[in-house]
Amino acid sequence: MIELNENDITDNVKKSNSMRFLNSFNNIDYAIKTRYNFNRSMGFSEAVRKAVAFNYTIRKYEDELIGYGRLRNAIVHGNDDYVIAEPHIDVVEKIEKIEELLTTPPRALDVAARHDVLSVHCSKSMREVIMLIASSTYSNIPVFNDDNEIIGIANSQKILDAFGKYLLTGGKESSFLDSVKIEDFVSEIENSNYYAFANKEITVEQALALFHQNPKLLAVLITPHGGIKERPLGIITGVDVLKMNKILENY
Repeated sequence: MIELNENDITDNVKKSNSMRFLNSFNNIDYAIKTRYNFNRSMGFSEAVRKAVAFNYTIRKYEDELIGYGRLRNAIVHGNDDYVIAEPHIDVVEKIEKIEELLTTPPRALDVAARHDVLSVHCSKSMREVIMLIASSTYSNIPVFNDDNEIIGIANSQKILDAFGKYLLTGGKESSFLDSVKIEDFVSEIENSNYYAFANKEITVEQALALFHQNPKLLAVLITPHGGIKERPLGIITGVDVLKMNKILENY
């Protein structure tokens, strides 16, 4: 008869696919219901379907999560978590990845945001702003006023569209470039729909959710507490969406 000491038992538990699966499953279940204030008695599949509207990761892995709910019921007996089957290691590793994304997601400021936030004062002419965009290669530049408050985003495509419309109505190039201030430009469009503020703790998943919820969003400005008068710590734009998706894929 082979005797197992405490360390052997611990090692065996660590190597158990079923224990790893159930641990991740329970942590995901708890995280979803706690984060969105769902009733603890709510079924796992129902909680997942409800959370899809709020969470990018859950929306992305909705089918897998619902499948894991069925698998959980298949590998345990009754309510006492008595294991009657062992899941494949690939399934275990996948659910552990989803658990990590939901419980300890990466901060956007750490892995996705550009930290060198270039900005421009609202008094600058359109010529100066266009030259700044051309020399910097940045397509979205925050515009601030005398109170150091961000009042809009100077977007290269919108500026080009506005310039073209100005010329089509008979306007002169010099008038648009030198007489129009960037403050006038951003105040003429519903610019608040095109940018958002977030605090430094915003996660990659939460940033992706902002772009998903608002197709018009050009940029998310990250400040210490999400305030409009705080110095930006970083900026995320629409071109970063693909990058953030890859980060979540490889996290």
